[in-house]
Amino acid sequence: MTILQPFDKYEYEHDLLEWYDREKRDLPWRRERDPYRIWVSEIMLQQTKVDTVIPYYERFMSQFPTVDALADADEEQVLKAWEGLGYYSRARNLHAAVKEVQSAYGGVVPNSEEEIHKLRGVGPYTAGAILSIAYNIPAPAVDGNVMRVLSRIFAIYDDIAKPATRKRFETIIREIISTSRASDYNQALMELGAMICTPTKPACLLCPVQAHCQAREQGVQELLPVKAKKKKPKSVTLQAYVLITEDGRFIVEKRPETGLLANLWQFPTALDGETMEKFLENYGVDIIKSENTQRVRHVFSHIIWEMDVYRVQISGQPKLMDRQELVTLEEISEKAFPVSHQKIIKETLKGEG
Repeated sequence: MTILQPFDKYEYEHDLLEWYDREKRDLPWRRERDPYRIWVSEIMLQQTKVDTVIPYYERFMSQFPTVDALADADEEQVLKAWEGLGYYSRARNLHAAVKEVQSAYGGVVPNSEEEIHKLRGVGPYTAGAILSIAYNIPAPAVDGNVMRVLSRIFAIYDDIAKPATRKRFETIIREIISTSRASDYNQALMELGAMICTPTKPACLLCPVQAHCQAREQGVQELLPVKAKKKKPKSVTLQAYVLITEDGRFIVEKRPETGLLANLWQFPTALDGETMEKFLENYGVDIIKSENTQRVRHVFSHIIWEMDVYRVQISGQPKLMDRQELVTLEEISEKAFPVSHQKIIKETLKGEG
């Protein structure tokens, strides 16, 4: 075994599962074992808090209740249903992967590690979560919560940002996971990390497995886990133009098919340094009136957008660029916009229509 000190996995399992049976939260994806629904919930929960996910999950399941329903949907519908959750590559990968499930597996999510890993966007954690939670297969599902719990239980000082550390934790889970209650075991570890063994000020006195925790015994629980600091995100200044034609329509554009916020809609946007007049030359229109209506700040994992928003009344028939459309206010509401541009719709377009 790779475990570093004497450890009774059966006592640990008993204490952990007894606590979970008593204290687990009633979450919508825990009410059934449908692998598709587990899959959707796990994708949504990546980088997103549970309370935020619940209403999105319920709406998404109402709109796309089965693999076939999602596979047959247009990407635009899927992105609109995902609008506001962020990290939109998750939605695109999920959509592509369910198409694979529909075509290659008859609409049934595969229940083997080899097959499930072939699906687009399904990494080690997601694969393990689906296999264990939905199919009760004793596979590791190692997320941030699980790494934090295990680093404290076994007093492991390896940097959890490194892939080798994740693999080490996966090996440990394979050794200690309950073979009869793999589903509950993995969920209990995640729940413990979310509710008790939190990143700061862990509630050790309330912890059901405190007797098994080396970090608590050594008094180092708040020093673990070890994680290398990320670089600060780069700040970029932009101008977004809400261009309104004389008949009350708006110019919107679809972002490129790849990269940040791929295939989402936005208002025409320019990098800092280009004047409004220069930017609008390409449209062949005249400016009737313009005003700076708001400043939007949006933080991504690696970049920060500082965006000045201008509401511009224009005259003349605009020349549209590739991937641009003239739309009504009602049509704007049907398209998927990133959070930064939803803020523009809410503030700069309030009172329109």
